[in-house]
Amino acid sequence: MSFPSDNAVVEKPTHPSFWIRELPFFLVLVLTVIGVAYTSFSNQPIILYWELLAPMIGIVCVAAGWHHTTDSVSRWRLIVTQGMHWLAFLLVMNLLLLPSVQRLFNAGSIGLAIFVLLTLGTFTAGVHVLSLHVCCLGLIMAVSIPAIAFIQTSALISAIIGAAIVAVAAIILWHRRPKRPPPESERP
Repeated sequence: MSFPSDNAVVEKPTHPSFWIRELPFFLVLVLTVIGVAYTSFSNQPIILYWELLAPMIGIVCVAAGWHHTTDSVSRWRLIVTQGMHWLAFLLVMNLLLLPSVQRLFNAGSIGLAIFVLLTLGTFTAGVHVLSLHVCCLGLIMAVSIPAIAFIQTSALISAIIGAAIVAVAAIILWHRRPKRPPPESERP
């Protein structure tokens, strides 16, 4: 076994950890689901939230495709195409939020439609930037669409199941709590 000398330089890995690399994708997924859940349960669309989330997904897409670019022309092309891509989705989202459209649909269905748009936009952006991570994010979002639709249609069942899970967890934690020794006056 050899040990590095005092003069030896220990190389640190230049790649960020797995969790740091995946954090932007996870954050986008969580923020999207939170927005859909809020819209569904409050029955009010949150326009500013969606208008901020779409460009955020666009930035994640640009970052994911950046390593495929080799020069400033390809970098600008990536930025412009992703900008136009997400601008088109913002436009369609805002069309869904028009008062005349909102009269036809309730806030829950509009929230779900916006989620479907974000899912489609994320997947197609992943295809355009050749990023498996972004495509997988879009697929994960797509798999959650039926789950969100189920939660919307069965909120009472979901609340009962959630309460049961919390109750079971509380019982388990209560039984696993450390036992206090009896006071000295009660010891033999």
